[in-house]
Amino acid sequence: MTGKTARQCSSWILLSLLAINLALAAGCAGKAATASYSASSLGDSCYAKALPTVGEGGLAWGSTLNMARKKSLNNCIRYAGRSGGTPNTCKVVLAECKN
Repeated sequence: MTGKTARQCSSWILLSLLAINLALAAGCAGKAATASYSASSLGDSCYAKALPTVGEGGLAWGSTLNMARKKSLNNCIRYAGRSGGTPNTCKVVLAECKN
């Protein structure tokens, strides 16, 4: 009889675990995913975009306006060179900081 009782007990445990998992999944499925942080508070607040006359440009973020300009210019030179453009004509065309 102990073999039969052990099998019954283990099947009840398995069914209980399955029911708990399904209940938890059902409870989470109806909720929309929400972030617990503000997207504007992450990362650097300044950005800049540099473009060559031919080829791909570069967009970059930085903690200061000068840092963003420098990064975007470096990215422009790199991407313009890879895309068959003119890296020596890269110029910063946009640079701003968010409030």
